[in-house]
Amino acid sequence: MQTTQSIFDRYEEISERLPNVTSRSDTLDIASLLDITNDIDAFVFDAFGVLNVGETMIPGADRRLDQLRERGCAIRILTNAASYDRAGAIDKFKRLGLTVEDDEIITSREAALLHLTAGHWGVISATSDDLSDLPESASRLEDSSDVYDTVDHFLFLSTAEWTPVRQDLLMAAMTTRPRPLLIGNADLAAPRDDGFSIEPGHYGHLIADKFPDHVRFFGKPFPEVYDLIEASLPDVPSARIAMCGDTLHTDILGAAARGWRTVLVTQDGLFAGHETSVFSAKSNLFADWRLERI
Repeated sequence: MQTTQSIFDRYEEISERLPNVTSRSDTLDIASLLDITNDIDAFVFDAFGVLNVGETMIPGADRRLDQLRERGCAIRILTNAASYDRAGAIDKFKRLGLTVEDDEIITSREAALLHLTAGHWGVISATSDDLSDLPESASRLEDSSDVYDTVDHFLFLSTAEWTPVRQDLLMAAMTTRPRPLLIGNADLAAPRDDGFSIEPGHYGHLIADKFPDHVRFFGKPFPEVYDLIEASLPDVPSARIAMCGDTLHTDILGAAARGWRTVLVTQDGLFAGHETSVFSAKSNLFADWRLERI
């Protein structure tokens, strides 16, 4: 069973694989994002733990986005969820009840797919994912070891149907013939209604422990998703962008490394029920601002 402490400890263990950042030494508490709209032109939101928990929207999230737009702030949602194609991600947020324009959403899946090369891809995904945004030369990885052995590269998008047996098949295939493995969601875990789910980053780092030169991660805190956000905000200086997230080693670290401002959201995500200053001190990762909900 994953806990806040065990997830945090694992992020600390793999911190050498994460971007370098010069940290702040303290965090200022605020009551609402409306308190900092004079300093920020664009707000970028993590989804899980900030806008929603599992399939439930966090109360007031929709109204806050509308209020920020009314003040002239740009809105982006930057999610590490790679289980859906772009259309699926847009549909999910609309089902949650959030009013979001299509161009306001960026996913780690999009970043990963931009880096697919020629060859036959073995894809780890949910069976409900039709893989229509992938190259034709792709096979879903399930329980047949032959497929693992013959593909040229691996792409990890979802843990929905991933099992220890399949992880062993992937590790065995990498041991026999190391190949590129792209992790479409760098998160170790995500907050759900009943605890934390295990995300592709968890399994990816287990492979990277043995084959560090063959595994590449996409999504926060890695740079490719920030490239996509900044390309969509060409007139906004990096220091006028604020990332709002619930996780120090993904949301806060990645944005700070990019020169963005940062907001740690504490009530519903990774650190729900915990005093975050203890974790900031241990990791030396401090957000510019902190609040319970946006």
